[in-house]
Amino acid sequence: MQITSEGVKVGHPDVVADSITANIIAEILDGELKVGMTIDTMPHCGLEVFLGKGFCIVGGEVATRIYVDIENSVRRTVLSLGYNDSAVGLNGNSMGIFNAIIPQSPDINIGTRADMGKYKEIGAGDQGIMYGYAIDETPELLPLPFVLVNRMMRAFEESRNPIFAPDGKGQVTVDYDDNMKPLRVTKVLMSNAIDYRHIGGHSREEIEEIAKIQAFECLGEWVDDKTEFLFNPTGEWQAVNSCSAADSGVTGRKLVCQFYGAYPGAQLGGGAVVNKSPEKVDCSAAFGARYAAKNVVAAGLAKKCSVQLAYAIGVARPMSVYVNTFGSGIMVDSHLAEIVEEVFDFTPRGMIERFDLLNGEIYRKIPKTLFMDDYQWEKTDKVKDLKKAAGV
Repeated sequence: MQITSEGVKVGHPDVVADSITANIIAEILDGELKVGMTIDTMPHCGLEVFLGKGFCIVGGEVATRIYVDIENSVRRTVLSLGYNDSAVGLNGNSMGIFNAIIPQSPDINIGTRADMGKYKEIGAGDQGIMYGYAIDETPELLPLPFVLVNRMMRAFEESRNPIFAPDGKGQVTVDYDDNMKPLRVTKVLMSNAIDYRHIGGHSREEIEEIAKIQAFECLGEWVDDKTEFLFNPTGEWQAVNSCSAADSGVTGRKLVCQFYGAYPGAQLGGGAVVNKSPEKVDCSAAFGARYAAKNVVAAGLAKKCSVQLAYAIGVARPMSVYVNTFGSGIMVDSHLAEIVEEVFDFTPRGMIERFDLLNGEIYRKIPKTLFMDDYQWEKTDKVKDLKKAAGV
């Protein structure tokens, strides 16, 4: 049996859009911190970005006490991702920027402030259903195809070879035995825009070989001499026809890639994450559900685990907590769900505080990867509490 996961570089236009919104929120958080922000006076943001050829539209709603220069923020973000010339598909110095941000609706604002809403607490910023997932087939407790394809994306992002322009994405296919044990990588697909200003005397075949060596080095022992490698399978991808010069960029369009890489059983709920302040549970509860699922697996209570959290706007506690261990749990899932709800604080306040989500530096990091970093939601510090509650 073979399973494939997809990944994207931060230079992909959809992730550029994500990065623009995340950096604006980070700047708002930085500014609010300087004027004495607390969790009760935190800003509320829900932003969207559309990238077209040579221009960017930033829209959405914001409630904040400070000023952020949106145009300069957009330009800094785009330039930091390597888009400084139309030869690579986008130029942060000359692109057009349209600001369509409006104040947050007062009807939403009252439900997310502890001093105003019906329940006098920080309620969920919107209704929604979020999922978290964990599996014991990697040290990160994430699916192996997802881990490997993200490892490859980071390797190409960090490559100092100027042949590879910022825009790119890929897929990794892993072969599993009948017991769902991963055996080897059977296929690797890497699509990366080529900056022809830097190819020198290299032929297309030589560029493909350079890409293969880079990909296989980061995939390590999982590849072998039978692993198939595909590079730019149409036969051509020029950097001048990359990013928003060739395809629009839209906030949140790469959620499937970012959340577990479409691994079977790892469901996707909610909406975009990096474009929202953390009282919006699309953001905080996506991390909260992952935190719970990872700790369940780390505690040995299941080999794989999915946690679903459902919320109503303005209400702090989830409407429901559902756990599915796909038959791998040491107890019935309904009892494990009760334990998870007892051990974890899934209120917006609890998750914001636990995960340090008013820290602008976290927002600057998460467009690259939601997991596999030193985030607080990647910790396994609830293992003892779970085992105690489970009586094991």
